[in-house]
Amino acid sequence: MAGIYIHVPFCKTRCAYCDFYSTTLSELKSHYLEALCHELAMRHNYLHNEPINTLYFGGGTPSQLSESDFKKIFACIEKEYGLEACREITLEANPDDLTKDYVEMLTTLPFNRISLGIQTFHEPTLRLIGRRHSAIQAIEAVHRCQQQGFTNISIDLIYGLPGETPKLWKEDLQKAFSLNVQHISCYHLTYEQGTRLWKMLQNHEIAEVDEDTSVELFRILCQEMHKAGYEHYEISNFAIPGYRSRHNSAYWHEVPYLGAGPGAHSFDGRSREWNVSSLQKYIEVLEQDKRDFEQETLDTDTRYNEFIMTRLRTCEGFSFSDLQHRFGKVYYDYCSLLAKPYINRGLLIKKEDTLRLSREGIFVSDEIISDLMKII
Repeated sequence: MAGIYIHVPFCKTRCAYCDFYSTTLSELKSHYLEALCHELAMRHNYLHNEPINTLYFGGGTPSQLSESDFKKIFACIEKEYGLEACREITLEANPDDLTKDYVEMLTTLPFNRISLGIQTFHEPTLRLIGRRHSAIQAIEAVHRCQQQGFTNISIDLIYGLPGETPKLWKEDLQKAFSLNVQHISCYHLTYEQGTRLWKMLQNHEIAEVDEDTSVELFRILCQEMHKAGYEHYEISNFAIPGYRSRHNSAYWHEVPYLGAGPGAHSFDGRSREWNVSSLQKYIEVLEQDKRDFEQETLDTDTRYNEFIMTRLRTCEGFSFSDLQHRFGKVYYDYCSLLAKPYINRGLLIKKEDTLRLSREGIFVSDEIISDLMKII
């Protein structure tokens, strides 16, 4: 099985925190669609005829595309890769794009999962981080999707936002739970260099939440999600049983995927490659029947490090026998030795053949994962 990720770079405006490649050059949309379909056709053999299990439209803002745009992309993917085995097709959307007519249109397409970037229900913070929607628009967008029959809905939230308190965070979570969505992704704010929010931080216009508050916000997150019936299946992701994101779960288990569009990443099991992060260059080169991309062949140390980093983020962790089968006894011994102090402290749990983070270990997961990696 394999996955396909489609990067749709168009945004009406850029959010203050976002570091993903995007552009406001919507006039290039028709050229983008031609280039995208050309890339998908050119790379027909990249996944070695593996059946496509998941398809994900991310961005940018994929909900900036029209019905005819989506039909063009779906027709291309169906022709080049087939969708007979595809079990999950996700659309990322901005709440204010999901009008009644737009959601009705989506029901005529193969999408069976909607992911909404809500981020927070706190109006002043929405304005601060440059989101286009209001809290009411976000709530109404979820309700429209539900009314139109979508039964697999995910929302994104951000915590650790400027001025956030445990009280505000609890309020955000309770509003999220009241929507009865199947999946919630929660990410701590990071100040990415060059973003508008990072510049505001450098100019002392805003302040980061302190480390103690960050830990408390994450503790609240874990407790409230558990009480609401969501399983904590990956450090930043929570789902009602049976509704984990198949596409993102595949990333954490080294399933090959093709990423198409400017800035998109791909993985074939042996190497990674990523397209140029420029819509103009992306289009220009594909019009010449070429691609502008970089590639990294993964050596054993890098593959081991990625195995540790991705598997320990999941609630299942990994099995030592799988680690030894993939990388050999030297890596098995290395990992076992470095894991032992964390096992003794109760931050890692070793049960029979498996190793995973404990509830307390999740709070210091970055430290644990880093210590178990090989220094390259």
